[in-house]
Parts: sequence; structure tokens; C-alpha cells
Amino acid sequence: MTDEDTRENVLPGSDEELDTEDVRGYDFRGEFDFFEMLDSYATTGFQATHLAEAVDITKEMRDEDATVYLTLTSNIVSSGLREVVAHMVREGYVDVIITTSGSLTEDVIKTAKPFKMGEWDVDEAALREEGINRLGNIFVPSDRYVWLEEYLYDFFDDFFDDELVRTPTEFAKELGETLDDEDSILKNAADNDVPVYCPALTDAEIGNFLYYYRQGSGPDVGIEILDDYDSLIEDGLLSDTTGLICVGAGVPKHHAIMTNLFRGGADYAVYISTGMEGDGSLSGAPPEEAVSWGKIKDEDAEPNYTQIEAEATLVLPLLVAGAFEDPRTE
Repeated sequence: MTDEDTRENVLPGSDEELDTEDVRGYDFRGEFDFFEMLDSYATTGFQATHLAEAVDITKEMRDEDATVYLTLTSNIVSSGLREVVAHMVREGYVDVIITTSGSLTEDVIKTAKPFKMGEWDVDEAALREEGINRLGNIFVPSDRYVWLEEYLYDFFDDFFDDELVRTPTEFAKELGETLDDEDSILKNAADNDVPVYCPALTDAEIGNFLYYYRQGSGPDVGIEILDDYDSLIEDGLLSDTTGLICVGAGVPKHHAIMTNLFRGGADYAVYISTGMEGDGSLSGAPPEEAVSWGKIKDEDAEPNYTQIEAEATLVLPLLVAGAFEDPRTE
């Protein structure tokens, strides 16, 4: 084998020039412009480019006056993203919320008692002795849940006074109406008629306290979830266009895509996820998999879905800024 032969193996060359954009990041020389930096994500590559796609798709949702579903898991409310979500609701950027019981639990607690910054690497047994619960690097003293139990018991008496069987959306709305905190997701949702669906309402401290309340009030007290499922499906069928912003996964994400199946799939979807596709779970499933089920539409003309593989506290504020707060698009 000659040097020329090995050279072709090492440097095979290419026959044609690619017509795609050059890879190029933000130029920090000169006066800094935040929104121009976000624009540069489109040609930065990797997950930055997916974020730029997500901004464009979310803008398209707004331009098409889509019914926007925001799905989120409880860790979003545990973190400082609670204030970001409350802003999205307050400003009318979302029309439907689907979340978990922990989101409701923690939103209520934070109206009266803050969560505190902690550390990842701590003595867990010592924390338990001190009555401190750890969520990543966020600490939640147990007295928050003592306060919550008292608050909810007063609320339960009024909530079940006239009707013994209620729905999760009624629970979220009436609970939000009792709150006095402009950063509360539930308060802003109640004030702006944004329904909050929580199909797994018992899967947090709210469920524990409902259990104890029912022991004292009798077996007729209950939560009915099927009426809410009917509403989600029927409202989706009445929407000309739907868009999903799924922050995290689990039940909220699947509830959004499953109920959109009845209308032939969601028109737009943006996922923010750290789930791993390789385990075959719903949490790790990318939007392409939902296309195979008919839960998200596949538009050939232009991208209508994307997934940002990143942790939400890094990404969601940037998505909201780029898609909703850019003064150049007002």
C-alpha cells in the first residue's frame, strides 16, 4: 500500500460543499445584547441549537394562537422556576397546566414559608434528625408540612361542604382562590381562568392529608378524575391548534400527548428533558416517538417539535425570554 493510498483513508475529502449555515457562536466584542446572543444559539450547535429551535416553535404557537399546554413536574416548583411559571400564567402565555400533586403542595407552602438553599453532599441521617428534607441542593424544613396540614384541613372543610366528590381541577382552582401571593402558580391560574389538571392528586402530602381527613369525615369524601379527563379531551377537540411545552416528563407529559391523540395529535411540541431514551420509558421518549403513536403531528414543511436535552432550571428562563419577552418581536 502506497502513501497515496493511506492518505486517501486519512483524508478522503468531499465531493460537494454543504449548503447549511456555518457553525458560529456569539461574538462578545462590542456591546452585549442578550437577545442577539440567544439568536446565535441557532448556529452554536448541540443543545443550544435545540433551544433556538424551541424558541422558534414556541413563537409559532403564539402566532397561530394555539392553545398552549404547559406540563411540569413538582421539582420545577421546588426550584426558583416557580416564579417563571407564575409569570407565564399571569401574562397569558399558557392556557392549560398539567402537573403533579407535589407542585400544588409546594406552591401552597411557598406562599407562607420559603424553601432554603442547601447542599448536595450532606449527612442525610443528620438532616432527618434535624427535621430537614432535601430536594437536590434545596432544603425544606418539616415545619412547612405541619403548617400545610393545618391550612389544608381548614380548606377541606369548605371544599367538601356542599359536594363530597370533587375533581382535581376544582381542588386547584378553589385552593388558588384562597392564596395571597403574586408568585403563586395556583393563585395566578385561578385569577386568569387557567385550569390546573393534576391526575395524580394523591401522590404527595396532599394525598396523605386527604387520607387522614377522610378517616375523620367518612368514606363518602372523594376525588373524581374522569371528569377532568373528559374536559381535557373535549377542550382539545375544540381547539383549532394546540402546542405543548413539556418541562420534565412523567404523568403530566403523557396526559398532554395522550389527550391530544383524540384530535389527531398536537400541532407543536417542545420538550425539556433529561430522560434517557434507551430505557424505553415515557420520561425518556423523544417527540419523534409520540409521532409514531399519533400524539404529535409531523409537519413536513417545517419543524413543529423539538427536544432540549438539558436540566430545566438552565433552559426554561431562556426559552421564556426568547419566545415571549423579546422586544424586537412586539
